[in-house]
Amino acid sequence: MPHQQGIKVIAQNRKAYHDYFVDEKYECGIALFGTEVKSIRLGKVNLKESWAQIRKSEVWVEGMHISPYEQGNIFNRDPLRARKLLLHRNEIRKLDGLVMRQGYTLIPLELYFRAGRVKVQLGLCKGKQLHDKRDSLAKRDSDREIRRALREKQK
Repeated sequence: MPHQQGIKVIAQNRKAYHDYFVDEKYECGIALFGTEVKSIRLGKVNLKESWAQIRKSEVWVEGMHISPYEQGNIFNRDPLRARKLLLHRNEIRKLDGLVMRQGYTLIPLELYFRAGRVKVQLGLCKGKQLHDKRDSLAKRDSDREIRRALREKQK
């Protein structure tokens, strides 16, 4: 996501781009408690092993680790609890159809603040095979070499 005015990126799931082809991206809100938001502001969140699933026409993110807030005492929640994502009903229906019929997976790609609210960038992804991962790495390395050669030529 390009850095726009009013957007502060908290966490990114770079591993998702290595393991999946990202076809579409959706911005959605997330239902959190106050101590979780304070912990997110401190950057204590991990998206690496997280995924989303649709249950009873609601989207839930699983495996997102938000560390307990140090001053939260009894108000802290379970760091790995399922959290509800907020999307429009027609978007949920579309995603449900794609996940059920075409084998897509919903992966949180990024967590950020937009105008003071926590947002999640949800990716509609298909898994990569091992040879696809190797191709991606080879392409990235060749692009890096080309950029390096161009920089050297410009000097």
